[in-house]
Amino acid sequence: MEYILLFPILLSFVLTIVLLPMWIKKCRQTGLVWEDMNKYGHPKNVASSGGIVVISAFVLGVLVYVAFRTFILKSTENSLAVFALLSSILVLAVVGLVDDLLGWRNGGLSKNFRLLLIICASIPLIVINAGYSHMSFPLVGEIELGIWYVLFFIPLGITGATATYNFLAGFNGLEASQGIIILTYLSIISYLTGNPWLAMMGMCMVASLVGFYIYNKYPASVFPGDILTYSVGALIAIMSILGNFEKIAVFVFIPYILETILKLRGGLAKQSFCKPNQDGSLELPYDKIYSLNHFGVLILKKFKNKVYEKDIVYLINGFQILVIIISYFLFKYSIYN
Repeated sequence: MEYILLFPILLSFVLTIVLLPMWIKKCRQTGLVWEDMNKYGHPKNVASSGGIVVISAFVLGVLVYVAFRTFILKSTENSLAVFALLSSILVLAVVGLVDDLLGWRNGGLSKNFRLLLIICASIPLIVINAGYSHMSFPLVGEIELGIWYVLFFIPLGITGATATYNFLAGFNGLEASQGIIILTYLSIISYLTGNPWLAMMGMCMVASLVGFYIYNKYPASVFPGDILTYSVGALIAIMSILGNFEKIAVFVFIPYILETILKLRGGLAKQSFCKPNQDGSLELPYDKIYSLNHFGVLILKKFKNKVYEKDIVYLINGFQILVIIISYFLFKYSIYN
């Protein structure tokens, strides 16, 4: 009977591939299109904020999962945590959509106001006292953080993941493929650590992202927007909190930590885009490296004459997979015990 619970995953995928062409068409009709910054001449022909379809499909998939559990399996276990998760994701989806509508070229929401809204999105997790308040620290050992875990570490985790996931972006298919890779791994971790319901949350988002990737891969016909990056980043943090595998999630986030360091090097003012040539190849946009995307161009230039946008995406995805493999062997004992 539990195999019927796989239906919400399929539903999330189908809804995305069915609704996304409609969204793309409507965006083109109404002029809601963005520049493709890594294409020569920066053509303004890519539908904006496709993440709204991804999040809608994800939410509907999760709600169908809850309905199946309630009416077929007669279980409401973890329902409170599921709705807290959905509440946080939806708050961030709204913040991301507003940021998209205001436009990144116009600065979007102010940094301080955006940060405040992201912190507010952690409130649903705070009020249900989510997570496990015992944490281990080097040289100190395990410490019971009590209420400080809820009031400090939960907002910190969600805010950090939400903001930094938005840094490593700007290339066709990058945000979606990274979300697929990371959330698939964390869903497996959730299942192995005795949280199959949490694995379902992750896989519903993965299914939506796979559907989105079909239209977002090079050459993209739709962009994700902050509505998607904020939501995916937050989901990664929320899954790690509810599943009590924060250390694994932090390790998996190494590419984003490195990206944040590079962004801080540029005072958070340098863009991740590269300089496109007429033949579609890319050049470094600055004298220094301010993004893993730039570093990817620098590395690949040593092995091939011309570097293209999809080459950078494949390289970063490969690096992410390598980090995940190392993570599995590093935390293998804690996963199975």
